[in-house]
Amino acid sequence: MKHIITFALLIITSAVAYANIDFDQYFCDSTLRIDYVFEGVAKSDDCEVSVRALHKSPTWAGRRVNLDRLPVEGNGQLVMTDAASGDTIYMASFSSLFQEWMVETDTVARRAFENTFQVPMPRRNAYVDIKLMNNRRNVMARTRHLVNPSDILIKKQCSTPLPHKYIHRGADDKNCIDVVILAEGYTQDEMEEFYQHAQYAVESIFAHEPFGTNRDKFNFIAVASPSRDSGVSIPRLGEWRSTAFGSNFSTFYADRYLTTSNVWSVHDALVGIPYEHIIILANTEEYGGGGIYNSYTLTTAKHPTFDVVVVHEFGHSFGALADEYFYEGGVLVDTYPLDIEPWEQNITTRVDFNSKWADMMPKDVPVPTSPDDADRYAVGLYEGGGYLVRGVYRPADECRMRNNVTPAFCPVCQRAIQRMIDFHLK
Repeated sequence: MKHIITFALLIITSAVAYANIDFDQYFCDSTLRIDYVFEGVAKSDDCEVSVRALHKSPTWAGRRVNLDRLPVEGNGQLVMTDAASGDTIYMASFSSLFQEWMVETDTVARRAFENTFQVPMPRRNAYVDIKLMNNRRNVMARTRHLVNPSDILIKKQCSTPLPHKYIHRGADDKNCIDVVILAEGYTQDEMEEFYQHAQYAVESIFAHEPFGTNRDKFNFIAVASPSRDSGVSIPRLGEWRSTAFGSNFSTFYADRYLTTSNVWSVHDALVGIPYEHIIILANTEEYGGGGIYNSYTLTTAKHPTFDVVVVHEFGHSFGALADEYFYEGGVLVDTYPLDIEPWEQNITTRVDFNSKWADMMPKDVPVPTSPDDADRYAVGLYEGGGYLVRGVYRPADECRMRNNVTPAFCPVCQRAIQRMIDFHLK
């Protein structure tokens, strides 16, 4: 689905030497949630990052390995350094709805967006640096702030968790990737239906490789987050609903793009529940969804294509994969500059193709690879991807990241997802 998470450069495969950070040396077994405001003027580099609030909750459900490195570059990065030594002790990459808006909106205006990141609670003072990059990978905003673990104004989150249950349990929280599934637009009386939809979503994800063979490395937890109204807001139909997270279609005036800008409310609903990644199911028959890397997947649960769309969007939010489809007529032409190598692993402008799937491609593959040769070349350089007809290439003619009819991720996307799973756990 339409969103911006651009460039695929896996830092975990680079030759850079990293320190072997011991989690217990630097961190407590608890979570620091940091709420930020990203604000700026569209179509410009006039933007800023502000800290809104810090929260602390018991236990840490995130990764305990590869703490001082990134799986992909992302559109933004968070870096935590030990204040005393200056050592990097934690890193994370992400994308945001704000950065999409900065590039994609047709209106020059100033807006603010909510963003939240969870990091392990440091044992002693640490600096947190946030930087946002534009589509040319230039830094357009950054901020640094000190985290004092003894700060009395770090809010302790200790409310009673919402009702929830494990849809699938692979292992304990320290040895699994914890994914929560939230209800959006389900009233209290519709929660049993939500649990059924959550079960179907998990089955659909596991039906795709490499998730299926890694099912013991995931926990999926369904959280009954009730809404006052049933259904979600559809602006083009004049329908506005009061829902748990205030999601709506027509994000950036794209009818099928379903998102929520109420990120803080999403995380508020998860207090007391271990989680690292988020899926939100919308109670509607309308077609659409959205996935933002390291933020959330949001998709409709009653449309006939629910099973494949939730997998596609999870490919964005968890797997850091790009859209492989494209539009005729110059739509979204600013998303991927053709002289910049995208950071997602499944598209390339060929500026730095060796960092992508060159090692997986037979030497005799014609460039561009013709769709007529798709049966011969499972991996090639098929032109069209990242919303552009020309200049951006995808690894396979058909893939789950391109359409709803292909039954699987292509080999390159499967490798990218497997690398992400390994990054979290190995």
